[in-house]
Amino acid sequence: MMDRFTDCGWIPMMGFGLLSMVLFWTVLIFGGLFVARWLMGQGFGRREDSALEILKKRYARGEISKQEFEERKRDLLM
Repeated sequence: MMDRFTDCGWIPMMGFGLLSMVLFWTVLIFGGLFVARWLMGQGFGRREDSALEILKKRYARGEISKQEFEERKRDLLM
């Protein structure tokens, strides 16, 4: 029975076939994860700024006064 397997090349290819299958799935999974993270970094998964972050940016640009910033900040944190 062992002669049938070796004549068809089953035994010598089992190690290489298993290794190549594991390598294929590993590359496919990690490649998919890499692409997903890259797409998220491009803006597809980007989150919106919080209200406090927007308020800080407006204050930094000089659009609102310190008093107005403190009042709105206090309202947001309540």
